[in-house]
Amino acid sequence: MIAYGIIDRDARLTQLGQRLWDLRGDPQKLYAALGRHVLLNLHGLSLVQTLRDMVVRGEGVTLNSLREWLEERGVHFPRGGKHPSIMRLWLEKAGIFTGGSWRVDEGRLAAVLGAEIDEVEGLAALTVQQKAYLKTLANMGGSGPYQSNEVEKLATTTYGVKFDEKNLPKTVLYPLEEAGYITLTRGTKAPGRGAKPFLVAATSRVARDLITPLLEALDKQIAPELRPLLRKSLQEILAELKSAGRHARGLALEALAFYLMRLVDLRYVATRLRGAATGGAEVDLIFEGSRLLFSRWQIRCKNAPSVAVDEVAKQVGVLNYFSSDVGVVVSTGTFDSSAVRFAEMVRRRIRQPLILIDRSDLDAIAQHPSTIVDIVERQARPALLAA
Repeated sequence: MIAYGIIDRDARLTQLGQRLWDLRGDPQKLYAALGRHVLLNLHGLSLVQTLRDMVVRGEGVTLNSLREWLEERGVHFPRGGKHPSIMRLWLEKAGIFTGGSWRVDEGRLAAVLGAEIDEVEGLAALTVQQKAYLKTLANMGGSGPYQSNEVEKLATTTYGVKFDEKNLPKTVLYPLEEAGYITLTRGTKAPGRGAKPFLVAATSRVARDLITPLLEALDKQIAPELRPLLRKSLQEILAELKSAGRHARGLALEALAFYLMRLVDLRYVATRLRGAATGGAEVDLIFEGSRLLFSRWQIRCKNAPSVAVDEVAKQVGVLNYFSSDVGVVVSTGTFDSSAVRFAEMVRRRIRQPLILIDRSDLDAIAQHPSTIVDIVERQARPALLAA
């Protein structure tokens, strides 16, 4: 009861506990209130979304497979733990799971949550700046209108998010208007003072008691905007890398790293460099493995026709700085001959496992995922043993 936030450590009812106590005469409302709390505040939404993703990918649901998928979303529970099963039983009381299985009742989920699951997926796909702007607008209360730059200023102070002031309409305002969360009125031009900022008004979809908790629940997940891509095959991810959109290319490049490292059973730890910051040209992530021996893997993905030796050398330097055991550099194109020779020298002289994966390797892995084992073993057998 303490873990679920119903009582405090002095065994007194919390605000949630008191609300549940007041609903004790109506079991349906009681379990719906508890279910909504679990979804928004206790990673229940992560559990539901993960299960939906596993179904789309055709994955069988076991506690072991579920643990691996949840870890990619920033939710950890110990090996052999039954935490998701216990949570499922409480959500089943709210009607979200049915028949003693992991099957989600989409209609009941929307009723308990107060939003359709498609809207949740849409919120997850928003950028960090868009989420901060929307939360700030919800926190301000009422529908407005407010001056767009005033909302931006408050969002920066409250959430520590930096905005591109010159491109605020293009990067934040227009996407939120298109998604139906705000309406915009263009400011009038004052003589000698330039155009006034947009006036921003919240639509009925921006209800503070839902939007803010939903966004905060999504923020607890690791890179929730990656989720749609993590459902896709490697071929589909590679196709996304040809997208004209900078943000989309960056997400696809990060998803590529997740896909490859999942194949060798590694757990995501952190992102050092996001593709969005480089126009979808580069990402740098850290993964770890704990089978038999602990190992830290650093993977750099380059969305470029060719990767030169200096990029591979840079990865070796980063490996030493972060005490990583294995380095992986992935190119959606090729590696030039000097980069290949340098990697061979690093493996032979420094004995640093350094693996290069180019487009031909990616195409082979897309056809037969187990090919990644052959690629790793061929280039750096110690890296395979360390995994």
